[in-house]
Amino acid sequence: MPQIPEKIHELTVGQLSARSGAAVSALHFYESKGLISSRRTSGNQRRFTRDALRRVAFVRAAQRVGIPLASIRDALAELPEERTPTREDWARLSEAWRAELDQRIAQLGRLRDHLTDCIGCGCLSLENCALSNPDDVFGERLTGSRL
Repeated sequence: MPQIPEKIHELTVGQLSARSGAAVSALHFYESKGLISSRRTSGNQRRFTRDALRRVAFVRAAQRVGIPLASIRDALAELPEERTPTREDWARLSEAWRAELDQRIAQLGRLRDHLTDCIGCGCLSLENCALSNPDDVFGERLTGSRL
């Protein structure tokens, strides 16, 4: 892994990519979504401060556990600009996501448990279809297939 000398305070997009393991296109995408920021040189080249390395690592870790980019952006917005997120920052922000992750885990468990109920039914309007028509809400409102 290439080392960045301490005297260098800004990174090119290529350096940030090499150090973070994120593709240049991913870094451009993260910037377009407000997850990281850069300044432009007089030649219109991006320059990232060193804290962008930790922010990219933060984004990638959060993505791996299924946190939506909008939630990640909101979490990063709580941090002061140009400050490397710390372990305490991660602990505080990830604790806020715990309930959301628990809810998703429960939802995936229900999906797994009911998946075989709907395979092959064809109707997707049966009372027991927990995937597309939970509690037969379409059957109560309309008759016939509407999905």
